[in-house]
Amino acid sequence: MRVVIMTAGSRGDVAPYTGLGAGLVRSGHEVTLATHGLFEPLTAGSDVRFHPTPVDPHAVSHSDRGRSLHASVTGLGKLLRAVSMARSAAEEMTDALVQAARGADVVLAAGAVAPLGAAIAEGLRLPSLGLFLQPQHPTREFGAPMLGGRSLGTVGNRLGGLAVTTAVDGVYTRAMRRLRTRHGMTLRGPVAIRRSHERALWPVLHGFSAQVVPRPRDWRAGLEIAGYWWPHDSRELPREVEEFLAAGPAPVFVGLGSATVPDPERLSGEIVRALRTAGLRGIVQQGWAGLAARTDDVITVGDVPHAMLFPRTAAVVHHAGAGTTAAVLRAGVPTVPVPVQFDGGFWAARLVALGTAPCAVPLRRLTADTLAAALRRAVNDSAHRGRAQDLARRLAEEDGVAPVLTALDRLVS
Repeated sequence: MRVVIMTAGSRGDVAPYTGLGAGLVRSGHEVTLATHGLFEPLTAGSDVRFHPTPVDPHAVSHSDRGRSLHASVTGLGKLLRAVSMARSAAEEMTDALVQAARGADVVLAAGAVAPLGAAIAEGLRLPSLGLFLQPQHPTREFGAPMLGGRSLGTVGNRLGGLAVTTAVDGVYTRAMRRLRTRHGMTLRGPVAIRRSHERALWPVLHGFSAQVVPRPRDWRAGLEIAGYWWPHDSRELPREVEEFLAAGPAPVFVGLGSATVPDPERLSGEIVRALRTAGLRGIVQQGWAGLAARTDDVITVGDVPHAMLFPRTAAVVHHAGAGTTAAVLRAGVPTVPVPVQFDGGFWAARLVALGTAPCAVPLRRLTADTLAAALRRAVNDSAHRGRAQDLARRLAEEDGVAPVLTALDRLVS
């Protein structure tokens, strides 16, 4: 079967689908990943084909509009700014996604681009299903992850989820128009398509574990939790990192992934002071935030394979994106989440509830003292590591690819 996976966003929105794609390839499917050209190296050695789409998410996040997200102090404010940015990006990606879908047998529409992927599949009369890395359907059981995840009560939680859904619908209005005018597709609007999917119980699989986020009881049929899709990554650690690991006690990893920060130099200084105060060595990842620190006990690295490094650390400090949160849970190490925006607050709260993190330290409240105190608790309280290791063992027994294979068979037949 010829399968195309469509996704968009940062590295964490793409990497898990390389692992899923590789798993589908091993089962005999021909898989193409359609996403930003920046991420083509992520498929190296996986036998997953790559179809580049335009838009450079790194450049977008560092533009004036991207940095303006930090001006919003509420989850809704950030979401509205992001929606405004995403409209033009969605329209720009449309032609490449249509090209990727032509000749496919099935479309797997993932994450932020799922509504557009589903519309393209409908326009080409192809079967499709959705893939998400965080819960995106409204529920009464917890706050909308893309608004930070803070509970607003059963009614407020559901209304928040509906607000996110409505905002996402607005992203694709111009892209839908392009599908009609340039590609001759007879399509309804994004709201009508979404509602028809709800009535038809359009299948959606979520790439996280029910041991981390149990399936909400008020979700409709067809919304299922598959388990984690571990990224494909065959790289080894750089020699500098191996030498640093061998030179002393297990260090703390600090990285904010694809998140940006208003003042990288100030934040880097706070991180170094926190590590010194806590008496810990550190590996700081530059990331899209532009962090940089180098002392006798701290080094700065570029992109490194998390699966190879995290299990060898004393703790991981991260922005609590869905992808990095999954990597930390897989490694079985204690963590200090530093949520920056969108779903970071949701995953940070999950880590604290699971007992693998002592607390969250939101970026706006991060100082050397607050981070050092959290690190001491994470590293010195053996209960956090014990819970993390136990959960990692249970996650290792799950197979997130198998439910997708089952769904594909059911979809085509």
